[in-house]
Amino acid sequence: MGSFSIWHWLIVLVIVVLVFGTKRLTGGARDLGKAVDEFKKGMSGDKDKPAARIGDNADNADKPADSTKTGSEQRDRDDVPR
Repeated sequence: MGSFSIWHWLIVLVIVVLVFGTKRLTGGARDLGKAVDEFKKGMSGDKDKPAARIGDNADNADKPADSTKTGSEQRDRDDVPR
């Protein structure tokens, strides 16, 4: 009795369809497919990133920092270390 034949699997399939019904089985298969799609999207990840974070200035990202300020003007800012 080591392995099951095709007839065993067909009988199991018929019993499962009779117990759960085709509507519930197709709905479950559809939900499983959506879950797999969401998992694949989550694994790729880079496509859904926002363009810029809050607080970032995307327009000035490619411009160099303003180095014309004097030392005291730079120290007055909060983001410059003292």
